[in-house]
Amino acid sequence: MAVICHDVHAQWKVLDIKSKAHMRAVHAVSSNVCWIAGTGGNVYKTLDAGKSWTTVKVPDADSLDFRDIHAFDRETAVAMSSGEGEKGKAKIYRTEDGGKTWNLVYQTTQNGAFLDGIGFWDKNKGICLGDPIDGKLFLLTTEDGGKSWAELPATNRPDIIPGEACFAASGTSILTLGKGNVFIGSGGGTKARVFRSGDYGKTWKVTETPMPAGPTSGIFALRFLSPTHGIAVGGDYKRTTDSTVNVLTTLDGGASWKMESMTKPTGLKECVDIYHKANATWNGDTQIRADNYTLVATGPSGSSYSVDKGKSWSVLGTEPFHSVSFSGNVGYAVGGKGLIGKIDNISTKKKRRRIKFVD
Repeated sequence: MAVICHDVHAQWKVLDIKSKAHMRAVHAVSSNVCWIAGTGGNVYKTLDAGKSWTTVKVPDADSLDFRDIHAFDRETAVAMSSGEGEKGKAKIYRTEDGGKTWNLVYQTTQNGAFLDGIGFWDKNKGICLGDPIDGKLFLLTTEDGGKSWAELPATNRPDIIPGEACFAASGTSILTLGKGNVFIGSGGGTKARVFRSGDYGKTWKVTETPMPAGPTSGIFALRFLSPTHGIAVGGDYKRTTDSTVNVLTTLDGGASWKMESMTKPTGLKECVDIYHKANATWNGDTQIRADNYTLVATGPSGSSYSVDKGKSWSVLGTEPFHSVSFSGNVGYAVGGKGLIGKIDNISTKKKRRRIKFVD
């Protein structure tokens, strides 16, 4: 009897950095430089493409859970912790010496304060998103690269619907883009919505989307392939393997969204990023082609890839990564219990089929 089998080739390389911290924050500055953060105040970085990792732990932060990190280079980074503000968990730290020392640049003890994510447009201008307070999204801005933060006035913060909030999965529910553009994906209420601003958060517009929403479900992450073509992924963090459509796309810069597809593996996707294929040039260097890319989405049930702008998806791996960050063709992904993965070549060829004869 002939049995058709499929050869399965692992695409992620799992890295062991001898840590059991739960990691959700990752930022690849370049193919060689990557910063990662997680529970217990732990922050790690690599300067040699993941071959070795340095612990740059934030002092007196053992009780903090870092959910987002933004690195400018190998020396400068901003780390954000998620947790109840009234319990001293909502904080932002900054380092300028590679993590040898950290400055506490923001903290709040406001009732209901819970930081969800940070984003930067350039070396100076940035924004931080938090759960709603008094019926409005909580937003901070910085003009000095994260050295100081100020609350956006209530008149500049958009209103929310009952139950609406943003998921602090991995700092992925907020996305900065270009000059002054920022997008926020929500859930928690009866509708999953996308907030957008084109003037650094001073004014806002909001669009309802067809992504299923509820107390534990909605939009978890956004990414744009161009100024007009965007993608959003999500799901339900209490039903992480549900077979429901979980991908939205927009062709008009976020003004409208439509349901597009379902990832493989199915289930919650907490992050989506872009892998750019590297092409060798004649002088031996590597050239990254902006027009040759693959979408990668990660979540508890595994990671998926799409070569047709999110219309269809294939399985990339079954590792339960929460978040992923790419720099060109090199990506780093993070998950629970110290899980870190690296990928630098995504094979989109169909798996080979072979025939096995059995008696």
